[in-house]
Amino acid sequence: MWLEILLASGLGFLIYWFVSRDKEETLPLEDGWWGPGAKPTVREDESILPFKVETSEEEIRDLHQRIDRFRPTPSLEGSRFHYGFNSKYLKKILSYWRNEFDWRKQVEILNKYPHFKTKIEGLDIHFVHVKPTQLPSGCSPKPLLMVHGWPGSFYEFYKIIPLLTDPKSHGLSDEHVFEVICPSIPGYSFSEASSKKGLNSVATARIFYKLMLRLGFQEFYIQGGDWGSLICTNMAQLVPSHVKGLHLNMAFVLRSTHTLAPLLGRRIGGLLGYTERDMELLSPFKEKVFYSIMRESGYMHIQATKPDTVGCALNDSPVGLAAYILEKFSTWTNADFRDLEDGGLERKFSLDDLLTNIMLYWTTGSIVSSQRYYKENLGQGLMTQKHEWMKVSVPTGFAAFPCELLHLPERSVRAKYPKLLSYSYMARGGHFAALEEPDLLAQDIRKFVTLVEQQ
Repeated sequence: MWLEILLASGLGFLIYWFVSRDKEETLPLEDGWWGPGAKPTVREDESILPFKVETSEEEIRDLHQRIDRFRPTPSLEGSRFHYGFNSKYLKKILSYWRNEFDWRKQVEILNKYPHFKTKIEGLDIHFVHVKPTQLPSGCSPKPLLMVHGWPGSFYEFYKIIPLLTDPKSHGLSDEHVFEVICPSIPGYSFSEASSKKGLNSVATARIFYKLMLRLGFQEFYIQGGDWGSLICTNMAQLVPSHVKGLHLNMAFVLRSTHTLAPLLGRRIGGLLGYTERDMELLSPFKEKVFYSIMRESGYMHIQATKPDTVGCALNDSPVGLAAYILEKFSTWTNADFRDLEDGGLERKFSLDDLLTNIMLYWTTGSIVSSQRYYKENLGQGLMTQKHEWMKVSVPTGFAAFPCELLHLPERSVRAKYPKLLSYSYMARGGHFAALEEPDLLAQDIRKFVTLVEQQ
């Protein structure tokens, strides 16, 4: 009798395991209130209002005075970018910023696309909304939400937007024409910061989902890197029936049995599904993974624990803010740029683009609230939230840029995103893909959408 009970129990467990292991779970679609005080009893105003980026002579004069008062610290001989931002090169940046950078001109560039604000869960949410100027006969634009990360901004997408909304003018097929929406994460740039603790990536995903509904989109594509990749992933976990496809150029895959496979060598890695290109990008493993994470994660520990402390200094000093952020644009674009006196910054970006991104943090005073996002998402530790354990059940595309902070092989990505339709080894590029390699990223998004619509 006991044998029969044990066999029946074992069989029942196996059946449950096979049936439930790939069950498509969703995150609960809850609600929130992040504005000051208690949530009002009246219904939230859902109007969408035009917004314009502005500046003033006083704002520019204050910036220049603060730059003039900067107290430099000499770099160590031969230190280049190994100790952080090289102060010799910083002097060049500051000279350009103070004497040549034209913020008024950059404000005009920022305003070349339509900006809007709308109140969601108690916060003013800022977004850029670009519709195609021309469409092929009988064609409807495909709504695409693109989400930035830290220390970036919505401005990262300014070079890729025309490739997606007006492909024909840029030598691309008009098979896919997109209507692009680029919101600012709450607490970044012109999106209002939360007054309460707890606004994490899941809450942001819900807010952006409500934004898309408010704009009239029931189904849409989503794309992101850095925090944007997590926010978009959470959106796919919250409302998979509304997400036609999810495209990422970074992913947070913490639950994978293959993470340490490269340690076992190329032969074992090959048996576990790793390609030669994977092994190249992960070798030597100790340098590319362990040492790299140690070198590049100090900021994360600070921001995930005491963001307000360092934030006080950065919010008070434009020079400190620039050094703190631009150092990431150097090393995260290519780790080898640490060996250069100028951090390789102008090899991939213009000073105008880099300083425009800095100004979006400086003029809005948003560096502290942007850093708090790390504490809200990482402050309780890894693998403590449901979404970290959940798979994603929507069609997914992944662009693996070779100089990303950590390479993720297809096998690892598929562990979390089982409906992975495309995985691309990109020819070049790093963490800030949309700003650095807009052509490559646009091509991969278009390829992925083709695969989704062929299903």
